[in-house]
Amino acid sequence: MTTTVDHAPDHHAHGHDHDHSHDHPHGWRRWVFATNHKDIGTLYLWFSFTMLLSGGVLALLIRAELFHPGLQFFKPEFFNQLTTMHGLVMVFGAIMPAFVGFANWMIPLQIGASDMAFARMNNFSFWLLPPAALLLAGSFLVPGGATAAGWTLYAPLSTQMGPGMDMGIFAMHIMGASSIMGSINIIVTILNMRAPGMTLMKMPMFCWTWLITAYLLIAVMPVLAGAITMTLTDRHFGTSFFNAAGGGDPVMYQHIFWFFGHPEVYIMILPAFGIVSQIIPAFARKPLFGYASMVYATASIAILSFIVWAHHMFTTGMPVTAQLFFMYATMLIAVPTGVKIFNWIATMWRGSMTFETPMLFSVGFIFVFTMGGFTGLILAVTPIDIQMQDTYYVVAHFHYVLVAGSLFALFAGYYYWGPKWTGYMYNEWRGKFHFWASLITFNVTFFPMHFLGLAGMPRRYADYPAQFTDFNMIASIGAFGFGLSQVYFLFCVVIPSIKGGKQAEAKPWDGAEGLEWTVPSPAPFHTFEEPPVFK
Repeated sequence: MTTTVDHAPDHHAHGHDHDHSHDHPHGWRRWVFATNHKDIGTLYLWFSFTMLLSGGVLALLIRAELFHPGLQFFKPEFFNQLTTMHGLVMVFGAIMPAFVGFANWMIPLQIGASDMAFARMNNFSFWLLPPAALLLAGSFLVPGGATAAGWTLYAPLSTQMGPGMDMGIFAMHIMGASSIMGSINIIVTILNMRAPGMTLMKMPMFCWTWLITAYLLIAVMPVLAGAITMTLTDRHFGTSFFNAAGGGDPVMYQHIFWFFGHPEVYIMILPAFGIVSQIIPAFARKPLFGYASMVYATASIAILSFIVWAHHMFTTGMPVTAQLFFMYATMLIAVPTGVKIFNWIATMWRGSMTFETPMLFSVGFIFVFTMGGFTGLILAVTPIDIQMQDTYYVVAHFHYVLVAGSLFALFAGYYYWGPKWTGYMYNEWRGKFHFWASLITFNVTFFPMHFLGLAGMPRRYADYPAQFTDFNMIASIGAFGFGLSQVYFLFCVVIPSIKGGKQAEAKPWDGAEGLEWTVPSPAPFHTFEEPPVFK
């Protein structure tokens, strides 16, 4: 939505004065005791990228084992530890903290706030994450190794694992507490600290998607905490929540977990929708088509996400009536998602488009995310899902949504707002190379998995019959290419653009709208001490 700023004080001068009168700490103290939203956002982003590379190494170990049939490098037990830890690290360590990092950096800048509402709690919510990550990583070293129950930690497997399982449960509790605190901070900041004149329906879409995501997080993280706490008491305190011999039900774990797990999927994609909704209007040089419908579609997706959880459980013996309900409810989510995709395409229609790297990643996101959405729609059909359940078709589907969805949107956001953070423009040629390398190798990795799944190859198996060899070899080669593309991104795009390069203007993109482009690049340590008046 196009809006104008009536009054924007000279922030640079103001920030300069402030730095002299209230000098902020330097060196390690600046980061350990950080209360400034920009510093905490930076910490989140570096943490999440570290976890992305760590989870990526686990993924490459998995693909190395699967390059050829037969057991090459690992025993099946360790292979299952790799698949489980890859999922936990990527979901809770890479994707979610990255979006929280974007929220910390951008929400105060976008709504004209001086900082987040609860600065010290913001610091605490970040510093819970590194100990949790160390717990997860350390679980490989204890007797029995890390948990191998899959990232969903299904009982009864999870009630029979060694101490690595307890470390995983504790790590997830800590990460969940961090998410809840971060969400409270985001909600209070957005509802109470907007610039005068900025109504909710004038907010940037990124703020809207995060506001709705934060409510989702507060609703579902306690549900996950309940599921893993019951697992813990089954393991150590003689309860039988999930133990059939004691009158419990392992399928109950699935119900509780997926009541958290399906909204969690949208927690990882809604902020991505917000980022793309900022970038496409900027490079189409047109206002976002159907702003209000985008807001309502986002809210609809969030509400519907609570009534579709059992589509993950069509093979657990549920009655046909329930199968029909969850099938139709799942298909219904395609409607608001389709509204969003239609609005993005309508925004680009007859726009004066240019294809700098942020726009390339955004268009790539729409294309590949839509493919992931369609495979999800196919899996929503109960009889098809019963055939595809726990095959590589499901692996292909959720990687199309989470890698080509969440991760591509995060890259788009970095290229779009990075100049505002660092004060330097990235190298456009290198950015485009990163995009094309990522897009091609991603599809080489995950597209063959649809065929593997259709042919019946189950996931989480360390070995497979010879007829699956060709597609697995292609997928493994693509995976190593995709991993190298992200190493290239770190060393050839991120680090050079932090160290120097072409100086970024306050508004490096012609069509960009919003308060964040009214402050200099890099954004001063303190911004908007006098809130801008919005009209």
